[in-house]
Amino acid sequence: MKKSGLTVKKKKLVVVFGTILFILAGIQFTSPSIKNPPSTSEIALPADVMAILKRACFDCHSNNSSVEWFDRIAPVSYLVSHDINEGRSRFNFSEWERNPPVVRELLLWEMVNAIEERKMPLQRYLRMHPEAAVSTTELEILKRYVNTLPGRHKVDTMAIARALPDSQIQQLMKAVPVSANGIEYSDDYKNWKIISTTDKYDGGSMRIVYGNDIMVNAIAANKLPFPDGAQIVKVVWGKHLEDSLGNVFPGNFQNVQLMIKDSKRFSSTEGWGFAKFDGLQLKPFGASAIFQTTCINCHRLLAPENDFVFNIPTK
Repeated sequence: MKKSGLTVKKKKLVVVFGTILFILAGIQFTSPSIKNPPSTSEIALPADVMAILKRACFDCHSNNSSVEWFDRIAPVSYLVSHDINEGRSRFNFSEWERNPPVVRELLLWEMVNAIEERKMPLQRYLRMHPEAAVSTTELEILKRYVNTLPGRHKVDTMAIARALPDSQIQQLMKAVPVSANGIEYSDDYKNWKIISTTDKYDGGSMRIVYGNDIMVNAIAANKLPFPDGAQIVKVVWGKHLEDSLGNVFPGNFQNVQLMIKDSKRFSSTEGWGFAKFDGLQLKPFGASAIFQTTCINCHRLLAPENDFVFNIPTK
């Protein structure tokens, strides 16, 4: 009886493994092909920075993907193809000139932030390609580079304010700036509650984050995702000042950043509408609504567990 039982089990195992092999063999015929389109305008960077990015990022974020033989075997090939297509859609180092200059800077900062948060390179990629890991020293090289970009050198808004006549200041205050996606600036946030404060000492900025009542109540109730009508405003000042006693003060006003939850109006960006108003004139950032894609890509990568929102006490 025992022999008969073992024989039945062996037959079942043979059937199971045979079925798995049959399925694996079959899906090889539908395995996606992974191709490298021609590079149209590859990014130009200092040699040390480029060497790090080529090793850590180019396989998914360029048209020069180096695909190993095991990457072409299904079902792995499906995952590899997805990661490459997703990476190229976020930003493509081989088609860099397609992005406006200001967007290029934002993308480079997004990349550095993702590496620092250990969100990139993807852990599943590192398991097969450990040589792609970015060391602490290499991360510092990347940080030093992005801190030299033109956008890091902020305008001295205090000097501008002192030079403006009162009549022009009054005119600026009357104007209502509108972002390319239709979001209007409003200073109502000054009556809202402060929900967080943050600083970026590497970039030299300090921020205060405000939330409207809907946002504050949702945070208190630990309600995720946040309901429609929730709004966040982040006010950013430039390089912080420190006196002889160690007291830290904000520097020049730089911008006001808004996030508005409206799941229908902003369905393509996870239900969030983004806007940024720069300088004393509160100039809307972004020539078209496409800038929202850059914003949400960063939020998708670094804060998916908080309904794509940074710097809030949700836990």
